[in-house]
Formats: sequence, C-alpha cells, structure tokens
Amino acid sequence: MINPVELFVGLRYLRAKRRTRFVSFITGVSMLGIAVGVAALIVILSVMNGFEGELRDRLLSMSAHGTVSRAEGNVADWSEVMDLIESDPRVQAAAPLVSLEGMVQSGRDLQGVLIQGVEPAFEQRLSGELINMIEGSLDSLQAGSRSIILGRLIAEQIGARIGDNVLLLIPRPAGDGTVEPVLERFVMRGAFEVGLQDHDAQLVLVHVADAAAILDLGSAVNSVRFRAFDVMQAPAVAADFDRQNDGFETRDWTIENASYFRAIRIEKMMMSLILSLIIGVAAFNIVASLVMVVTDKTNDIAVLRTLGMGPDGVVRVFFVQGAVIGWAGVVVGVALGIVLAIYVPDIAPWLENLFGFQIMPGDVYYVTQIPSEIDWGHVTAIGIAAFILTSLATLYPARRAALVNPAVALRYE
Repeated sequence: MINPVELFVGLRYLRAKRRTRFVSFITGVSMLGIAVGVAALIVILSVMNGFEGELRDRLLSMSAHGTVSRAEGNVADWSEVMDLIESDPRVQAAAPLVSLEGMVQSGRDLQGVLIQGVEPAFEQRLSGELINMIEGSLDSLQAGSRSIILGRLIAEQIGARIGDNVLLLIPRPAGDGTVEPVLERFVMRGAFEVGLQDHDAQLVLVHVADAAAILDLGSAVNSVRFRAFDVMQAPAVAADFDRQNDGFETRDWTIENASYFRAIRIEKMMMSLILSLIIGVAAFNIVASLVMVVTDKTNDIAVLRTLGMGPDGVVRVFFVQGAVIGWAGVVVGVALGIVLAIYVPDIAPWLENLFGFQIMPGDVYYVTQIPSEIDWGHVTAIGIAAFILTSLATLYPARRAALVNPAVALRYE
C-alpha cells in the first residue's frame, strides 16, 4: 500500500523547478500523447462500428435475418413452417422465398441478375419498410400478373422504365440432369434502391407464384425467411429451430454475409494496432521523463533513504508520479474520445463547410454521412489497456530509483 508520505513526495515531484522545465515538457507531451491515442482509438472504433451497423442494416434490408429450408428439397408446407417460425417470441415476421439466377433483357442490353420470388403481403412485414421504392410499390406484384421490380442500377444499365417489357432468360434443371433455357416476359412495375451494389445492380423481385411456376415448383418454395426483433438474436433463433425440428437446414445473416463482417473485423483490428502505437510511444516518453527525474533527484532519493524510506517506498514514490501522468492522460483521452464519438456526425459536416470539401461524396459512396456507434465494451477495454500500459511504463524508472546507493550519492555533497 502507498502511504501518505510516498503519495505526497510522488505528487510533489510533478511540480517542475526551473532546472527541470524540459522534463516537465516531456511529461506534458507524454500525457498529451496518451490522451490523443486513447481518444483517436475510441473515435475510430466508434466510426467503424457505425459503418458496420449501416452495412448490416443495408444488407439485411433485402436478405432478412435468417432462412429455413428443407434438407431434402423444396418447402411444400411453407405456410405451416412460417407459423412454426413465428411461434418463437423472438421472431418478428416470416415470408416465403423462391430464389433463382438468370439474365434480364430490355431492348438489346442483357444483365445477369438474382431473381427473388416474394409474397408482397408477407414481404411488407418482413422488409418492406426498409426498401426505398423510388418508383412503383411492392403491391404491384400480383400472382400471374408477370410483374417485375428492378434494382435501380439494373434498370439504368438496361434502360428499362415503368411499363416496359422485360425478358428473363433463366436456366431451369431438366429431368435428365441437364439444364434447359426458359424465356419469360415480364412488365416492369417499379424500381427500388437499397444502397448496396450487390442488391441494386443484381436483384430483381417477382411474385413468388410466378417464380415457382418458372421452376415448376407448384405451390412449393425454396425456403422461408424470417426477421427477428433483435438482429443479434437471429443466430440463436436459427440454431434453436434447427435443434428442435428435424429435416430442416437453417442459415443466419452471420453466415450468409460472413465475408463482409470478417473484412470489417480485420480492419478494426489493424486500426486498433496502428493507433495503439501512439499510446505505446507516449508510454515510452513516460519512461524517458521518469529516468530523467530519477537522475535529477538522485540526491533527494539518497536523503529519503537515509531518513528510513526503504527501496520499495522509493519504487512507490516514482510509481505515483508516473501513474498520475499516465492515468490523467487516459482519463482525458477517454472523456475526449466519448465526446468526439458522440458528435462526430455533426463535426464532420462542420469541417466540410470550413475546408470546402466533402469527405464522402454522394456520387461515390452510398453513405454520405459518417455514422458513429459507441461500444462501451471497447471503451472499457481501451481504458483498462491504457491504464495497464502506462502503469508498466513506470516500473523500470522506479526500480532504477530504488537501486540508488545513498552513500555514493551523498559522498561529494
């Protein structure tokens, strides 16, 4: 335990004398470096959390939180499966899905697409509110009407407009194991925009009955999708359904979009390592400043030792000095980082207006504002790691001070 005398002496050494102004300058730089490093780490991770949440919302706006399918084939009793899924209190809604790949043509332009057969009544509950319909509506998809809704980029690439005829070229498995081409004519009834290249440039929507008719599925569908009230509960919902019901296969959004979120995790880890170097450099500055203090205070240490303070007491004196420097920097950095992370969506536009540039222009990025989402677990981990690092930085100078020999230090005094 640190006694009052050790605490008093350690705090007293923080006050600079005229001859130790440079040491105090190094100390201030160390404290500022720790604060900047901690704040930058909190802000960067919060912004990346915000982008991860934005990406997750856009991905799941059209792909739901999870899917349930039959292990041996298509789902003929999809209505009963939907009721079974929605009986889980964690599930918000479920909807049938027929998915197939093909090509879409309007005029002479041909584009590869992913075709999803949906039921508008169920789709509105599942993801309709998240789809930005820039033309038309999901209700225009009616069974047998041969209506189609295109992603915005697809419609632009093939030059299709509302009311135009659109030709679908679809490879359909034949009974002998081969694939036969199927041509189907649809009428464009709308266009949507999700804000992701994979959806806006590849996805088209038709009625589930029309899609099933193309594949000769009858009244069956490929799978049943569901949306949970809490997106983070979707993997548990899928796992529980798979465990409680035989003959089904389940997938959740963490599996279907694993590559996206793996890339974000790698980026967050690399940014954390890079920004942690700032804190590391500041910690080495603490070591340097304390070593200079120990050299300057050699006679004072010798006097303390002759007055009865033991080596461990000397260690605690300089530990107090270094810890106050480091911990003050950590506290300031955490507070500054939290404030900046909260207000970064407001600060970024102000900086854009001040310097006359746009950080994320709308003609390049789908997200034009910098999102921020504070993860208090990250904040706590950063604060604790910085506390530990700055505390360890005091050990070498403190042990060096404890090794001062009073007789040698006072010999020529």
